[in-house]
Formats: sequence, structure tokens, C-alpha cells
Amino acid sequence: MELPIPFGWYALSYSSDLAPGDVQPHYFFDEHMVLFRTENGEAQVLEAFCPHLGAHLGHGGKVRGEAIACPFHGWEFNGGGECLSVPYAKEIPKRAREGQCLYSYPVRECNRMVWAWYHPRRLPPLFEMDEVPELADPNWSPFDCYDWEIKAPIQETGENAVDIAHFIYVHRTVKMPTAKITLEGHRRSTDMTSVGPHIDEEGNVDFNRLENIHLLSKNCGPGMSTQMFSKAFKAFLLGTVTPISANKLKLRFAFAKPLDISEKFNLLTDALIAEIVRQVGQDIPIWQNKKYQESPILCDGDGPIAKYRRWFSQFYDDPAAERMPMRVVS
Repeated sequence: MELPIPFGWYALSYSSDLAPGDVQPHYFFDEHMVLFRTENGEAQVLEAFCPHLGAHLGHGGKVRGEAIACPFHGWEFNGGGECLSVPYAKEIPKRAREGQCLYSYPVRECNRMVWAWYHPRRLPPLFEMDEVPELADPNWSPFDCYDWEIKAPIQETGENAVDIAHFIYVHRTVKMPTAKITLEGHRRSTDMTSVGPHIDEEGNVDFNRLENIHLLSKNCGPGMSTQMFSKAFKAFLLGTVTPISANKLKLRFAFAKPLDISEKFNLLTDALIAEIVRQVGQDIPIWQNKKYQESPILCDGDGPIAKYRRWFSQFYDDPAAERMPMRVVS
């Protein structure tokens, strides 16, 4: 079964990678698009191909004020997809004057990233982004960034967070975690409890003494997840997953940590980040070679996979993607 691309907000670029006047070509959602930042600093996203003779605006297009100019003949389009100028013509053609010439993706810039709204029928946004306070706090570090391109539908990566048993068999955790999941509309939160070595307030690690570790993971729609690691030290993870096509995705992990921490806690935080990145490397071969089981045989130790799938199904616009009832083996 091929899962369709779910609608939602998806990250295209880090804000720091898009200066005024910059132009970026992108291919997501099985669509070509161009991302640019106007001279006044607004991020805009348009479908990529000029309606004149089809040149890709992202390859050689130039920002002109609040518009982007086609590299082929200089036609200029604003962020709303309207044609503002045909520099060599006496007047703009009637078809180009009648309104929007290019589809303009709804855009939000928050959490240090530029996001575009995708819907297969190009409906306007059905929910809004959540802003993360830590990412607007100057006392938190710049991002430490990692990204991967993976052959898998995006539902698979999110499902990992509630697939409790795989932490034992893939990531070799000491003990099976427990999780409490809460679902509210387009939001999901999972409070996971696992065990790890005791760390005191000075950053000393005692491997002979285990203690509970709480990890709070949240989703805002299908494209954004956050995780806060709070122990004797803190680390924050912004996870974004953007569909390139129905069965290929771009996964980004961006980590931040408080700036006012000791050298010992800084080393512990870096070790935690390295371990999370290592675990993604363990997951990727499974994601890329597995088959999506529409009606899996689940057991009582699997975690709330069925609940997660029911929640995720709300983001599929295609009625053919409705889920079959789960069969649970007791």
C-alpha cells in the first residue's frame, strides 16, 4: 500500500540559510517550488515554473524588491503569484493581469525555520503552527543540525515514537520504556519514561545506580515534532519531516541547549545528541526496507501504535487512505 502525502505545515529551510535576496529551488510534495526572501525580509514560496515559457524560477531567478524575476525573460512575480512586470512588453498580457499566475504556498516563519503549507487540493491552512519558547530565547544555543533523505512515507518516522518495543530490539535500551499518549486535534504528546544512569547536580554519572528519565515528545501536525530532555541537564530537539514524494522524505534534527551550563553538562548534552543521531542511523535501514502493514497484528507490549495511526489518519485527504480496524492479539 502506498500512503498518500498528508497535508500540513512542512519545513523547507532554516531561516539562517535564507538571507534577503536569496533564492532556493526545492522539490517537495512531488512538486517543484521556489523559496525566496524579499529585500524587506519576507519569505515567499511559489510554484517554480514561469507561466510564460516554463523556466524554473529557482535556478537563476533574481529577487527584485518584493518580487522574483524569471531568469529567462525577466517577468516579475510577487509573493502572491501575481505578475507585476514584463520589462520588454508595452503591457502585461491580459491572462497575466487577470489575477494569480503562480500558486503561492501559505508560508510561516517560526521556530528558526521557514514552513510551507501543503494540501493536495490546495486548501488554505486548517491549523496553525506552535511556537517553541526556547527557540526564541537568546539564552539557548544556535542549532546543531543533522539531516537525512530516507525512502519511506512520513508516517513511519513518527510511529517510532510510540513503538515502545523497538527501543529494546533496535536501540538496545536497558529496560522497556513506558509511555502515556495524549491526542488533541492536530496535536499529540507522548510522555515516555525510561531508565538511565544516575546523574547528580554536579554532572557526575553513576552507572551502578539507575533512575527514571522522562522524555516529553510533542507533535504539531505531521511535519513538526519537539522533544525536551530534562534531567540534571536540558536539551531540546526540533524534528521536522518533509515529504519529497509519497515514499521519500527529508528528516531534519536540530538540537539546542542552554548557553549557561557547565563544561561537564555541555559534554553530557553533546553525548546525548550523538546517541540520538546514532539511533536514527539504526532506524533508517528498517524504515527503508520495511513494508507498511495496513492491518498489523498488534500485541499488548507494542505501545499505542493503533491510537497513533488513528490520529495520523486525519491528515490524509484521500478517502482511499482510511484505515482498516486493528486486530490486537491478547
